[in-house]
Amino acid sequence: MASRPVTDPFALEPGGTNAIGRMLAVLGDEWSLLIIRESLLGATKYSDFSRLPISHAVLTARLRSLVRDGLLVQQVYQQQPLRAGYLPSAECRRLWTVLLSIWHWERTWVDRADELPLMRHRDCGEEFAPMLCCAQCQAPTEALDIDARWGPSGGWARSVPRATTRRRLRSDDQPGMFPQTMAVFGNRWSAAILGAAFLGTRRFSDFQSRLSAPAPLIAERLKVFCDIGILQAAAHPKRSDWSEYHLTPKGLAFYPVVATAIGWAHTTYHGDEGPALVQTHRRCGAEFSPLLVCDQCRKPLTGTAVEIVPPRGEAVARRG
Repeated sequence: MASRPVTDPFALEPGGTNAIGRMLAVLGDEWSLLIIRESLLGATKYSDFSRLPISHAVLTARLRSLVRDGLLVQQVYQQQPLRAGYLPSAECRRLWTVLLSIWHWERTWVDRADELPLMRHRDCGEEFAPMLCCAQCQAPTEALDIDARWGPSGGWARSVPRATTRRRLRSDDQPGMFPQTMAVFGNRWSAAILGAAFLGTRRFSDFQSRLSAPAPLIAERLKVFCDIGILQAAAHPKRSDWSEYHLTPKGLAFYPVVATAIGWAHTTYHGDEGPALVQTHRRCGAEFSPLLVCDQCRKPLTGTAVEIVPPRGEAVARRG
């Protein structure tokens, strides 16, 4: 029997879903995001992942999809009975920048921040916070420092992943589970709406038309974003019967998560059409690529140089 051809899980088809859409299909799913987080923290066996608040059926399905998508590598460690572990691929390990940015945003903006551990930079020995910078000029960078436009493979239709049926995690009841990030980013429509807001979408009708999403879904997601302080509704300056939705300081502060996720997508998924989104750093005029640096020593961070500060008596866990 002829063997099946090996396909590249990170190859993009011309005219198909672009790098941002492929990224959102993975990170815009709360279950996959939690599994990736646990994998980067050292989970390898099924029993390690089963501690998450996920049913066995959903966990099995997500592990299989992450293997198929090239983010986990299945490795058999016992033949009788057959048992396999799951190791993060090189592409998965590079997601540490996204997880670190999520951690910092949660500690800064969410009330339950004391449930998250501190981080230490091994190079300088200090507890730190990641600082987003431009990789070209290394200047600290915020959302308002960036001009963005669609690239050759961009566009709304190609940047929103196809619909899938997903259960919702009651993450507000799960300490240490990045609860607000799950509401903001752990759902494909939430992630798409947030991205649209960063690209300047303000009106309800524009969110609906650009994302081709049902009106009730858009309304529900916008309400959630307003309730948790990501967006703020304001009257339209020329139409009192219209509302506009603007990113709050808390919403703008989520940009490092967005920037590192898009940066990961563009360096992971590859095709011949060019990038989905082109971001320009206003200060230096160069195409923007995200760089995380330590706010204490200002040196670029690497996954192996970041470690969790454990409670007394516990071992240190390293990223990457």
